[in-house]
Formats: sequence, structure tokens, C-alpha cells
Amino acid sequence: MTADVSTERPAAGSTAAGDTLILPSYGRAPAGNHPPLDFTGYRSTALRHPKQPLVLLPQRLTEVTGPLLGDELITPTDADLTTQHAGEPQGQRIIVTGRVLDSGGRPVPDTLIEIWQTNAAGRYRHAREHHPAPLDPNFDGVGRCITDSAGRYRFVTIRPGAYPWGNHYNAWRPAHIHFSLFGRAFTQRLVTQMYFPGDPLLPLDPIYNSVPDEKARQRLIPEFSIELTQPEWALAYTWDIVLRGRNATVFEGRPA
Repeated sequence: MTADVSTERPAAGSTAAGDTLILPSYGRAPAGNHPPLDFTGYRSTALRHPKQPLVLLPQRLTEVTGPLLGDELITPTDADLTTQHAGEPQGQRIIVTGRVLDSGGRPVPDTLIEIWQTNAAGRYRHAREHHPAPLDPNFDGVGRCITDSAGRYRFVTIRPGAYPWGNHYNAWRPAHIHFSLFGRAFTQRLVTQMYFPGDPLLPLDPIYNSVPDEKARQRLIPEFSIELTQPEWALAYTWDIVLRGRNATVFEGRPA
């Protein structure tokens, strides 16, 4: 399930007049920039998209509270995918950093962000991966962190490689990193993908091009930052994630 993650709602358990319990609600996705649930160019959507109108499930306290995440559960190594093993992974080391913002430009702190990606050769570490590229014993391709009080996150990783995916003849996915953001509860989850500037595969990718609006597609691409690039160590990219509003980041699983 995906839902809007927003800080513009009362916290669970707060009360209004009398003893009425006010629960946060999941706002409907705004129309406009999000991909259609069924997109001809992306063959899998024909099998996966719902054929009947969506039904909004009731939201009770269990669905809108938690997760309870503490600093002790997230370690610095979780956000540095290059130091999770005894050896260093192969590939170009990069820094990806930015802020999570609400529709008013305000920072969203204490948000759990998870990422997953291929290694430099374009292979996922997964039992069902069939791409005959080499595995990297020093790279799992999975990381997580929690935004700080300014809504900022930071990952150190390896630039992922492109890979074939069988959607159509000679189909290759551009280099990308998957991002997952959790709100106040695990049912409040948004998933998106970050691409890289100048990738020649972007005009050929049905998933990227399923986003109708060109400006919205461009918001999936970070900016290269020479200021944050660390000399002789890692290139840096900045990418802000906007949860709602006109400049919202495009998320998966939300009808246009």
C-alpha cells in the first residue's frame, strides 16, 4: 500500500473539543504528474494494475501510529553502503544527499529512508536476479537512514550500473536508485526512483517516460555538486524529495 506522507495533519492521539480522538488521514494523491496505473510501454502494468475502482480502507489507530524508530536502531554504517563489508566495493563512489520537504517547503524530520540499487555492473544481490553480470562480494546495495531535524539525509554508495530487463527488444534500464520513505506508520509509504543527469538511456526508458509531465520527470534527476564532492574520494549529488504540492516528487503506485 502507498499513501501520502504529510506533516500537515494532527498527530495520532491528539484530541479536539471534548474527548474526540483525531486520527491522521491519508490524503488523496493530487492529479497531474503521476504515472497512470496501466502504461502501454511498461508491459508488467497490464498484469499488475487494478481493474476495479480503488477502495479506501478504514483507518484505525493501528494503521496510523508508529513506527517507533530510535537512533539506536539505525547505525552510521547503514547509510554508507561502501563500508558494510571488510573490503571496498568496485565502482565510482558517490554521495547522495538532500532534504525531505513538505508542500510548504518545511523540512520533515525523523523520516525513515531506505534505498536499494544494483552494483556497478548493473546486478542486484537477489536470488531471482538473472543478469549475467558479476556480483560484488563487498556490496549489498541496501541502505537506510533517518532524516535529521532539518529534514536532511545522506548516503554514500556506488554509482549503479544499467541492466537489461526484457520489457521489449534490447531494453535497458537507466542507472537509478530506489528510494522508500515511511511516514508516521508503515502503511504510510512512498516509493520513487532517482536517476542520473545525462544518462542516454532516459529517453528510451518506459518507466521514466510514464510520467506525463517533462518538468516532473526532471525532478527525478539530482544535481551534480562540485561543492559537496570530496577531493580524490567521491562525487556528490543533491536531490530534495518533496512530498506534496506543485513541486512534489513523482512516486510510484499513485494514479494520475
